[in-house]
Amino acid sequence: MDFMDFVPYILTFILGLNVLLALTIIFLERRDASATWAWLMVLLFLPIAGFLLYLIFGRRLSNKEIFTWDKKSRLGLLAAVQEQLQGIKEDTLKVQHPTMIQYEDLIYMHLKNNDALLSQNNEVEVYTDGQKKFHALIEDIEKAEHHVHLLYYIVREDNLGKRLADVLIRKAKQGVEVKLLYDDMGSRLLSRKFIRSIEKAGGEVDSFFPSLIPKVNLKINYRNHRKLAIIDGKIGYIGGFNIGDEYLGFNKRFGYWRDTHLRVEGEAVNNMQTRFILDWNQASRKDIMYDEHYYQAEPKGDVGMQIVSSGPDSEWEQIKHGYMKMIMAAKDYIYIQTPYFIPDDSLLDALRIAVLSGVDVRIMIPNKPDHPFVYWATFSNVGDLLKAGANVYIYQKGFLHAKTIVVDGNIASVGTANIDVRSFRLNFEVNAFLYHPETAGLLADRFHEDMEDSTELNYKLYQSRSTWIRFKEAISRLLSPIL
Repeated sequence: MDFMDFVPYILTFILGLNVLLALTIIFLERRDASATWAWLMVLLFLPIAGFLLYLIFGRRLSNKEIFTWDKKSRLGLLAAVQEQLQGIKEDTLKVQHPTMIQYEDLIYMHLKNNDALLSQNNEVEVYTDGQKKFHALIEDIEKAEHHVHLLYYIVREDNLGKRLADVLIRKAKQGVEVKLLYDDMGSRLLSRKFIRSIEKAGGEVDSFFPSLIPKVNLKINYRNHRKLAIIDGKIGYIGGFNIGDEYLGFNKRFGYWRDTHLRVEGEAVNNMQTRFILDWNQASRKDIMYDEHYYQAEPKGDVGMQIVSSGPDSEWEQIKHGYMKMIMAAKDYIYIQTPYFIPDDSLLDALRIAVLSGVDVRIMIPNKPDHPFVYWATFSNVGDLLKAGANVYIYQKGFLHAKTIVVDGNIASVGTANIDVRSFRLNFEVNAFLYHPETAGLLADRFHEDMEDSTELNYKLYQSRSTWIRFKEAISRLLSPIL
């Protein structure tokens, strides 16, 4: 028998494998219908490659593989959360700014489904330039006396990465507790030499969801996309910047890197610290035990804030729900900056309803892709909102990576979550929800400044796109639930 005689058997085997996998996707895995249909389409058109792609991108993990921590261990937060919930119910919660009263339902939701304690005594500095942000961060680390806790999705072993490593090594040798947690996929190019240099000085370095085979991590989903820095329990950083030279604007492909990051002083730092400790204890064999030295935040300023986290360890999409609640509360305007705009139907409907209700909805996206399918899916989605009457801006100065929403100059959200299914359901994210007109107004002003470096995409121009672009958009949109 020659090879051709085996072809029918091979095709039958592939067909049977595809049917088996399809049944697994439909009946054994709990996922939304749109993602199910997207994977079935991939299996239909790419019988062998589709199976491999599913193993890398689509396979769900068991609860044991994701997270095992006990929510009751949230370091004394639950009692304070219950007190604030009761205060809102009984209308006894005192607020710094009268405008906060109209957002008590948003505050209540974050308390209820995320234990996101509200603090109202914070001072916030906004950074949109990487060089300024990292200058401030390294300066704060240099002054650290007790501990430096860092969590970043991407840590590059380039000039910025080595600069940061140098200061961490120096502080560790001085007796300061240094802990660096990175995501094993995002930082897959990080060398053992880099890690050992920090560990040799007395620091601790660990990775989130590591692969059994070094440098080969096939677990594309369930990544820790958070970016947090806590210094001495008094200063915290949260936002979109990772650690690498491209975030300073030194990558020729992307050019200037436009992001948004916050430097926080005040009691919200305690909540950021708890988030870091929970993530560290999950990833490391050396748990951080409770110590009052980790919680040294002092009241400073009048910014109201909740630190909200989400991820596949929860049945709720907390950050997405926060976005939707903000959108539904809008009366005047909604400003959104995001590198990827791939909302699910619920979020897209909320924005469409806002536009049709007379709310000024403005969405700013980058002018260049870092992921082609995501880029064209983004254009397909903004096209829907253009038709409804939204305003869409294409940032031209460089690459827009900010994850920012501002509503009515009263509230805002800044953090790590993009507007896409991956951020809402598959990755671990963290955002700061801000209840402070001055800070929200500052972020709105930054949006207006970025409009000067953007071109507006109107519906007529969008309709004139070529057939080839329409085809790429159509394919990308079909795949968007699994991107």
